[in-house]
Amino acid sequence: MTRIKLCGMRRLEDIEVVNELKPDYVGFIFVQKSRRYVRPDQAKQLIQRLAPSIKAVGVFVNDMDAQAVVDIARSCGLGAAQLHKDKGDARVDAIHTLIVKDSKPLTIIRAFSIASAEDVDPVEKSHADLVLVDHGGGGTGESFDWSLIQNLKRDFFLAGGLTPENVGEAIRLTKPLAVDASSSLETDGFKDPQKMRAFVQAVHDTDRELARG
Repeated sequence: MTRIKLCGMRRLEDIEVVNELKPDYVGFIFVQKSRRYVRPDQAKQLIQRLAPSIKAVGVFVNDMDAQAVVDIARSCGLGAAQLHKDKGDARVDAIHTLIVKDSKPLTIIRAFSIASAEDVDPVEKSHADLVLVDHGGGGTGESFDWSLIQNLKRDFFLAGGLTPENVGEAIRLTKPLAVDASSSLETDGFKDPQKMRAFVQAVHDTDRELARG
């Protein structure tokens, strides 16, 4: 079954909807320039209301060092950290070292922008526990050429311009571990419950179709 990540949660009503829908992952944006930014104390309160089966993912850019990422993850109760705009795996390795020291699990997801076939090799070689492939810096609502990742040799999250209308095609073409949506699930800048429900339903419908062969 394709896993689902709904990203950019920042209100209690968002959490109420995701608890109904039961995605595998929910994302919280710790990037101050983003309109979806949440402070760590706000994220902690929201995560405390999250159903136990849903893993909370913190989204970070490369202006935050490894220790800061781990500190926020621990204080908020994150299960995973998603890293954007890194030029290499140095921060991934540093976080892994910190995790080993405190013996508390934290899944590291590294995000990659895919624009050409040459962008795929670093994805396959990344030290991160999981990888996410996207268009641009994330949260743009734009997709990329999915044919570029059809032969990707590791599990990946697919993001970038996914909607209830096209996520089925994306799953059939690329066979991702998980699909990730944010901006397409909003109306007037806030998460829209109906769009969230439609996205999750479209993923489940596609999985059932593929299971039937």
